[in-house]
Amino acid sequence: MRVLVLNCGSSSLKFQVIESAGDGTPGVRDKRLAHGMIERIGGEAVCTFVAEGNAARRETTHIGTHEEAVKKAVSWLRPSTADGRKNTSLDKLDAVGHRVVHGGDRFTGSVVLDDDAIAGIEALNELAPLHNPPAVQAIRACRTLLGATIPMVAAFDTAFHQTLPPHASAYALPHDLAARHGIRRYGFHGLAHRYVSLRYAELTHTPREQVNIITLHLGNGCSACAIRGGTSVDTSMGFTPLEGLVMGTRTGDLDPTVVSYLVHKENVSMAEVETWLNERSGLLGVSGRSNDMRELLDHAAADARARLAIDLFCYRARKYIGAYLAALGGAAAVVFSGGIGEHAPLIRANICDGLQWCGLELDPERNSAVVGTEGAISLPQAALQSYVIPSDEELLIARDTVAVLS
Repeated sequence: MRVLVLNCGSSSLKFQVIESAGDGTPGVRDKRLAHGMIERIGGEAVCTFVAEGNAARRETTHIGTHEEAVKKAVSWLRPSTADGRKNTSLDKLDAVGHRVVHGGDRFTGSVVLDDDAIAGIEALNELAPLHNPPAVQAIRACRTLLGATIPMVAAFDTAFHQTLPPHASAYALPHDLAARHGIRRYGFHGLAHRYVSLRYAELTHTPREQVNIITLHLGNGCSACAIRGGTSVDTSMGFTPLEGLVMGTRTGDLDPTVVSYLVHKENVSMAEVETWLNERSGLLGVSGRSNDMRELLDHAAADARARLAIDLFCYRARKYIGAYLAALGGAAAVVFSGGIGEHAPLIRANICDGLQWCGLELDPERNSAVVGTEGAISLPQAALQSYVIPSDEELLIARDTVAVLS
């Protein structure tokens, strides 16, 4: 089945066209026919398109909304030879798969998108205001551009964490209050954590029901996940993606009294403080320089605040590894993914430093060599192994789309 996969970020759109036989049929390989990305939506966007057998195409143009971004992607993907390309990625397209960040309590797995499902996603906009609305825009744009005969499926980042036990998903709030407003720990980055756990099982020839690992998805957004028997039993993000690890611009774990304290001291609204916590904090807020870990590493030697941001980032991740080892009663491996997790050996080493007591010992040569690819980075004899596995959310969405429609 040929699937167009759309993955909306708050200001970006990633897409792939994937030929998929389903969710990992033995002996059958999924094939990526085209892919691309549109970044900086809302202004002068940077568009990158790559089709099988063609050189990459890059251009800059004004794209104001995710709806316009989808139109741009689809217009490029449609068969055309006007500019010398032979791109037939949408020829005989069978389905579209969408990534949706928040599925709430209603969406516990991937679903076919009809009017009722779209309305249900829109009803959750308040819980994921930066991500669900762009996804809905993309869904509606696809329906308009491709017609109602092309089926569409939504895959949810929260779905993988529906297996959290009550003691891990509940907040210690008055029960009736939490129940009335659906306040619980939902978790996010579920597609990434799920893919990594499945790929780990393949790499290590471990039956999925025996996968006991800790996954660290480290990028501009960061989260940790404790996986027992191939299912999520705890994760660092909560009711919203703000909880947990230090991130590019998000605080992570924070005493909630800080919010009301800042409202009073700075004489601003609660909404303003929430914006600070989500968009001006994390690596950016601590360093005062950047949310880009590469830039902070470049300036760490001469910039004390950059060093503090890095140290805080690594320390928080190290604490979660320890906590999840306790929650799991031990694990087979710690697995890194995400832009930082895949490309920053020094950050991986700093996070793991001091965890030798639990058997986590990195091999410096292996760790330095594995950049942007998958592989083991621990000593072969380490009791707690460590791997880098780049996440592939789009592949998982394509497989889910085939499975749901089948």
